[in-house]
Amino acid sequence: MDHPLNPAPPTPEDVLQAAHRLKGIAHRTPVLRSATADERLGAQLFFKCENLQRTGAFKFRGAFNALAQFTEDQRLRGVITFSAGNHAQAVALAARMLDMPALVLMPETAPAAKMAAARHYGAQVLTYDPETQNRQLLCERLALERGMTLVAPSEHPAVIAGQGTAALELLEEVPRLDHLLVAVGGGGLMAGSLLAVQATASPCKVYGVEPEIANDAQQSLHSGSIVRIALPGSTIADGAQAQSLGPLAFGILKHGAEGIVTASDEQLVQAMRFFAERMKIVVEPTGALAFAAAEHAGLDLRGTRVGVIISGGNVDLQRYARFLAD
Repeated sequence: MDHPLNPAPPTPEDVLQAAHRLKGIAHRTPVLRSATADERLGAQLFFKCENLQRTGAFKFRGAFNALAQFTEDQRLRGVITFSAGNHAQAVALAARMLDMPALVLMPETAPAAKMAAARHYGAQVLTYDPETQNRQLLCERLALERGMTLVAPSEHPAVIAGQGTAALELLEEVPRLDHLLVAVGGGGLMAGSLLAVQATASPCKVYGVEPEIANDAQQSLHSGSIVRIALPGSTIADGAQAQSLGPLAFGILKHGAEGIVTASDEQLVQAMRFFAERMKIVVEPTGALAFAAAEHAGLDLRGTRVGVIISGGNVDLQRYARFLAD
């Protein structure tokens, strides 16, 4: 297994280097507007559409940035990771593009579409029972047995730096943002976004958004140390069901986040419907967290310029149809 136990935290400069590495490889996703959303909130909203990124989520940025820095020996042995879906697909595609083997460990409960996509991109997929098996320990054991390099979904400096390029592009395209809302699962996207804000010397305030029943990051910021929660219940935001932040992400959030707010499943469904009806885009529940919070979390956004990162659009179509129909 080839990964440092206590890696140095990523820096704003790492985000700028990641942007250079990803140029022409990751999509520079569009920033969409909605007059209806602006009217509802009394603010100017700018939606960064990472649901239109390669593999359908922002995760491709971090995965490619990490794998592109492998040594020749690491490339030969391959990459291993664990993921509920979007990071799995991202690692699978990045590995295929860089011509290396990939093994992804996914919970048995992962959406079928995400599991099928990871296999389609060429990864070997193994499943585990999240109720009885520790994915991190399982992954570390397999990495050791197979000599593969572990690239965790959030707790990896190059992954965090890569994720930060989504916010970097938004800040470059839309100067003078007052607020930025970002979904929080493992914390990699928010940590990277905070570094991007530093890299651009923007005064923008960054808020994280979690599902109501999986608010470990909110509890962690309140307590000043990492809080680990029981395996979250059945939130529809499957991409944000982390039990805790890792030390790397927490260290960045602790010093830079304006706060963490939450959204309910019902609010996520409302946001998904809005995206479908008004903006004609498919957004997965986790991808709807930021906009749901803009509408319902009680933040004072009136008269301000607000960045909203739509983190992904990977949702089983049957499940999606049920959300919209209910």
